[in-house]
Amino acid sequence: MSDWPPPAIGWRPHSGPLAAEQLGDHHGTRISFVHGFTQTRNSWKPIAERFAAQGFLVTVVDLPGHGESAHVRADLRRTADMLAAVCGTGIYVGYSLGGRACLHAAVMYPHLVTSLVTIGANPGIDDDGDRAERRLADDALAAHLYDIGLEAFLREWTALPLFGRYQPTAEDFADRMTNTVDGLATSLRLAGSGAQGSLWPRLRELNMPVLALAGELDPKFAAIADQIADAVPNGRARLIPAAAHAAHLQQQEATVALIASATR
Repeated sequence: MSDWPPPAIGWRPHSGPLAAEQLGDHHGTRISFVHGFTQTRNSWKPIAERFAAQGFLVTVVDLPGHGESAHVRADLRRTADMLAAVCGTGIYVGYSLGGRACLHAAVMYPHLVTSLVTIGANPGIDDDGDRAERRLADDALAAHLYDIGLEAFLREWTALPLFGRYQPTAEDFADRMTNTVDGLATSLRLAGSGAQGSLWPRLRELNMPVLALAGELDPKFAAIADQIADAVPNGRARLIPAAAHAAHLQQQEATVALIASATR
């Protein structure tokens, strides 16, 4: 019998256009967690469970092309539509790809996003030429995924310098292995940074509190977090100590404390 996913501790299926689960008090403030590329909703559960224990209603979601939403095909605008349908009104927390999806939801559905937390997220590539180059790179990465297969691709991906010294646990890697080549390749092509239009000009429209987080050892995204905080009317940027891009996986306690600061 597989050791993954771990035994349920009260998680219940939540219906909608994306696979999702909920935990906690239905009368509590809702907080939704959205994962990064190659992960699934399970990656957020250790943190989400901490908030459920504090009385929140937490939702974790599988993005298009991932987990039990592997069959769903969507760009980030359509993903935002589906996130809004699944997550409703509340606090949105997104990491990397999930952060970009949450930014789209905040721009498109500001009446639903009461507070926004991003970790290692980029609102977009402004320069048309740079964005076109990134799209070609994302297409090439998708083709590479088909060439080498899922397991080899995940080992290459998690070993990228971007993630610093983070080494996936056996449970983390097993969870990523529940993804499919087709799903991840389609996510790269439809929702990669090269396919995403820039949201930078629209950040000034966001009137909800925005907390932009990044790992202290992730200088590119630390700088972007500062830029996001400067661009929105009610923004803050904070660094997660001793962490690279996957900061919430490397430093769970510090991440929980910072997200909690956005819920008060």
